[in-house]
Amino acid sequence: MQKEQDYTIIKPAASLLQLNFREIWNYRDLITMYVKRNIVTVYKQTILGPLWLIVQPVLTTIMFMFVFGNLAGLSTDGIPSALFYFSGLILWNYFSQCLTGTSGVFIANQGVFGKVYFPRIVVPLATTISNLIQFVIQFGVFLLIYFYYFLFEETLVAPNMYALLLPVLVVMCAGLSLGFGIIFSSLTTKYRDLVFLLQFGVQLWMYATPVIYPLNSIPVEKQWIFLLNPMTSVIETFKYGVLGVGVFSWSSLIYSVVFMVALLFLGIIIFNRIEKSFMDTV
Repeated sequence: MQKEQDYTIIKPAASLLQLNFREIWNYRDLITMYVKRNIVTVYKQTILGPLWLIVQPVLTTIMFMFVFGNLAGLSTDGIPSALFYFSGLILWNYFSQCLTGTSGVFIANQGVFGKVYFPRIVVPLATTISNLIQFVIQFGVFLLIYFYYFLFEETLVAPNMYALLLPVLVVMCAGLSLGFGIIFSSLTTKYRDLVFLLQFGVQLWMYATPVIYPLNSIPVEKQWIFLLNPMTSVIETFKYGVLGVGVFSWSSLIYSVVFMVALLFLGIIIFNRIEKSFMDTV
């Protein structure tokens, strides 16, 4: 009688595009553990704790109101500056936090990766999910501000059916950040200074995205340059659907979706390639 095999053979992905979804699902408990760890460790031993999730975007919005609203006098399309800036910040914060969080996966977890096997993609997925919880909390704060202006200030906001695209926009933010993040995480195993480049680049990237200004404030002949940024249509679609102002274009949104899919495929290829030998370089 043949003896039952009591061991598991671990081999690198046969194809650079291979992504074992069943294996990832089998490690869902590990994803849950990482999500809890990400949330707890960030705010452990802080005075305000999770309240920083609310304080940070509120203080940033106040700063934008003072600098870009009062001093620079940038247009907000007739929308109260607090509402306009906060609407752009919540999606941008989710994207930027996921991107910076996943960009150092291999470096931050090299001790764990070198001792035990599990699908490495679990870690960036957990980062994306934990930041989604933060997004939900900040979106709740946005709704409070939104309904205050809508009910008590009688602000002329005109929500429309495109607000229903919010789940799609959140998925696009997650996909874009995950794609860029796993590419940078793969490259930083060899080029550590890319971490600093990314942190600086994300700050500049925000100013190339219509977070603090409306896209229609840009001359029409130059708007296409900003639309090359895949996050532009995401932010503008959200503002158009919820506030009723801004520029909406199906072609721009579809471009961002195609960009996201292509980026994820490229990220998976690079990730699978680096995963085979990253312990030799970190």
